[in-house]
Amino acid sequence: MSSEHESGENFPRMRREKEKVHEKQAQGDGIGWDGKTLREQFEELEQKTEETDHYAGFEKLEFKNEEPIKYEQMFAQLRGDLVTARETSKEVAATPIVEQEGELCYGLFTPEGDSIAVSTGIIVHIHTMSEAIKYMINHDYEESPGIEPGDIFVNNDTHVGDVHPCDIMTLIPIFHEGELVAWAGGVNHVIDAGAIGPGSMNVSQASRFGDGAYYTARKIGEDLEIYNSWKNDFPDKTRTPDFLKLDEKTRMTGCLMIRNAVNDIIDEYGIERFKQLSREAVEDGRRGFRNRIRKTMLPGTYRGASFVDALYEGQGNLTREYANENHLMHAPSELHVREDGSFQVSFEGANKWGWHPYNCTPAAIQGGIWVMLTQTVIPNSNVNDGAYYSCDFHLPVGSWANTQNTETAHAYAWHFLVSAWAPLWQHLSRGYYSRGFWEEINAGNANTSNWLQGGGIDQFDKLHAVNSFESACEGVGARYVEDGEPHAAAIWNPEGDMGDAEVWEMTEPLPFLGRAVKPNTGGAGRRAGGAGFESMRTIKDVSRWLLYEMGNGYMTSDGGLFGGYPAASGYILNAQDTDLEERFENGEDYPQHDLDPESGEFESKIDGEITRRPEGISTPKQFDDYDMYLNYLRGGSGLGDPLERDPEDVLSDIHDGYVLPRHAKDAYAVVVNKVDDEAKHNSAVQGEWELDEEATEELREERMEERAEKAQPVSEWYEQQRDRIQNEENLIDDVKKTYESSMRMSKQFAEFYHEFWDLPEDFEFDLSEKAEQSLDGRFKSGTKKKWKNPTKGHETWLGVGRDDEPEVPYTWTADRSIRDLPTPKASFGDSTVGKAMDDD
Repeated sequence: MSSEHESGENFPRMRREKEKVHEKQAQGDGIGWDGKTLREQFEELEQKTEETDHYAGFEKLEFKNEEPIKYEQMFAQLRGDLVTARETSKEVAATPIVEQEGELCYGLFTPEGDSIAVSTGIIVHIHTMSEAIKYMINHDYEESPGIEPGDIFVNNDTHVGDVHPCDIMTLIPIFHEGELVAWAGGVNHVIDAGAIGPGSMNVSQASRFGDGAYYTARKIGEDLEIYNSWKNDFPDKTRTPDFLKLDEKTRMTGCLMIRNAVNDIIDEYGIERFKQLSREAVEDGRRGFRNRIRKTMLPGTYRGASFVDALYEGQGNLTREYANENHLMHAPSELHVREDGSFQVSFEGANKWGWHPYNCTPAAIQGGIWVMLTQTVIPNSNVNDGAYYSCDFHLPVGSWANTQNTETAHAYAWHFLVSAWAPLWQHLSRGYYSRGFWEEINAGNANTSNWLQGGGIDQFDKLHAVNSFESACEGVGARYVEDGEPHAAAIWNPEGDMGDAEVWEMTEPLPFLGRAVKPNTGGAGRRAGGAGFESMRTIKDVSRWLLYEMGNGYMTSDGGLFGGYPAASGYILNAQDTDLEERFENGEDYPQHDLDPESGEFESKIDGEITRRPEGISTPKQFDDYDMYLNYLRGGSGLGDPLERDPEDVLSDIHDGYVLPRHAKDAYAVVVNKVDDEAKHNSAVQGEWELDEEATEELREERMEERAEKAQPVSEWYEQQRDRIQNEENLIDDVKKTYESSMRMSKQFAEFYHEFWDLPEDFEFDLSEKAEQSLDGRFKSGTKKKWKNPTKGHETWLGVGRDDEPEVPYTWTADRSIRDLPTPKASFGDSTVGKAMDDD
């Protein structure tokens, strides 16, 4: 144990370190290693990394090779300390988001801001905290406001390093002998960020100025004491000040635990060993990532696209009239796997950012991709920024993926971000299939929504906000070897947990009327996607209470794999001005579920103003006592032809509540008959069912014949679609606006689109006056960049896609076509022997 634990004085080690820092500064030295400034040290690291293609120039892992047991022991000890900090500190919080769902993550970072190791939890922030640290270094925080032992920094600015402003991070530097040797950082999702509407991710604002309070890498304390100015100002920016204070105590607790753990490790192993480990661990992570890719993927270009809707036209409570329009996210996705195992993710062709809160920044995109990769490519404990140094990102400036405009809103970046990931699951899975790693194949996790959010005056007559994190527990995509897990996880938190209903009711004045598996929500396939679930909530003892929905509606961004069907899309169900109170008093039936939306059962058990719509997004609207709100959480995608699914498995799906009998016939061509009216299973329908094998076989034969009759050569389909595009037949304005936006954003995409569909060079979609005004207004807004001194690693997202911008390998060019994909002859050169191991 370090001497700090043995003294009665508060933080004696910190005070000694501060004295040493001041002595070095008096001599003109920086706080980096060997007297360098952090800026100098960071620039040197980037230069060595670029010159050698090894992190910090570490071409050999001497510590790991010479003392492998001690190396693994130190790393495991560090990571164990991070997990311990998370598990301990989350008990400090009173928010169910943190305590129940574990929406919390800690990381240990190098002085330059690269993650060495991370805890469990919302590991999307493996890199977002890195970006915030690098921002401080590159903007000379060492000079002003200063970086000293005991300092405390906070950030939630998405343009600096975060996903959206409701993720608040705390960062503290760790010193030894007057040198900065590491950073400890923690992030958690807060219930309310002080946006224009209640809840952590409000959806009605058109710009950053409605997102809530932004704190841009702000110094909020020193000597491990938070400034009074921060204590007095920070809570007033939110509707849930007590929760924010407790969340901050949680993050501080964890960071101090990590700081103490690092000091103990330095005392035990020595500072040189710690420095060596911090460098080698990142390089080790980089090599492990590349080795894993080399073993499991074929080199070449994997291409796909995804879309998701956000429909605002005609909705109320919008903050700007020009935001009264519909939006479709276009995410053309390319994964370029190189022969050395590195890869690039490209969103060339993404459409323009919009007047909505779903815009992303590079930090959000990178963080989102890392949390997916940690559950696919590198599902082991050695998760750090080594993978970051094996990848580069092409994120077109001005697109929804990289606005480079500090006017844009980002409160619910996840809506676009999660949808944009969908093709990446498929890219990886196709690579796994080609290499024979079938057990790794996954059709893609659910588009994690709905998010029940809102607020007002609660049951205790206090201003309050809610953000139900039941969405941490949704359907998982089907695997090649088995069905997807139902209501089990969220991509952004692999430890998914829907939370106890009783705990949510302590926080939210929204009593549960029912909670159940949601049938027909997992994608159909030979392997079925995991089902989602639903919660029926009512409202009690509130005033001026607002609620809204947040999810995909008409469109599903998860397309299914190898013939599998996508998961179900969303819908909205509310009931207001109801007779629920009278039904309670009279002991009458009332709606507990909406398991079969077409049955009319919900409507038969309640009188009132019922809203049932196929959209997934709504702006805040007022709810009163005994109104009702359905919180419907989505399912995962299916894999393989549904007609190849074992009929006995479909029968089990019916009895388990995953599939309705009529859906079994529609989707799987499986015929079942009711043999008992009594419920004997956890089913969405009453009774016991049995399989009609003969009728099922006949129906499947009929379906195959129907497919053969409807099938047509691709060339015929192509001509039909080309004529449809050229003549603009049955193309709604929202679709045309989306593609026109992409073509105006990207010369490469426009030429590719024209070439693929054999369109005239001057082809443009004919847009309505409103759509033209929308595009013109956004394209004329230009850029308002946050980073004045970007790092070397930012080159790939700061300006690719124009004639005057640097070229990035594998980026789209005008003379490339979808017909020019790499041939199967491509290889990695030397063959790899043996299966991929966890430590790869």
